[in-house]
Amino acid sequence: MAKQHLRYRISNRAALSLLGGLALPVWAAFLLFTYFVPPQGLLAFVAFFVLLLGALICTFAPLAYLFGLLFISSRLYRATIRHALRQGTLLSLCIVLNLILRALHSWSIMAALAIVAAAVLVEILSLAKKW
Repeated sequence: MAKQHLRYRISNRAALSLLGGLALPVWAAFLLFTYFVPPQGLLAFVAFFVLLLGALICTFAPLAYLFGLLFISSRLYRATIRHALRQGTLLSLCIVLNLILRALHSWSIMAALAIVAAAVLVEILSLAKKW
């Protein structure tokens, strides 16, 4: 008997509501963490950047979706929440990776350009791939 793969689809409106509803609590958790936890140790360092990454993704993904709907009107590109989530995640990763390098005193303009180039390459390859 063949296995059936069930795919659950969530509507764009529900996904945007979920991301928008998560954005404020995640930003609040990030701010509370930075206020109450001293910046000592590896665990605090990791938790800081994980909370920041989550907050940025929850903020940038809906913005990318709205930007795609409002400003990119092409029959080749259709704004979906999947694309917006990927774009928001890539932008958030670029920011967080640069901040991590800066916190480790290893940041340089070449490292920043390499991170941005990798994100652009991932975006181009994913847009070129037929879903």
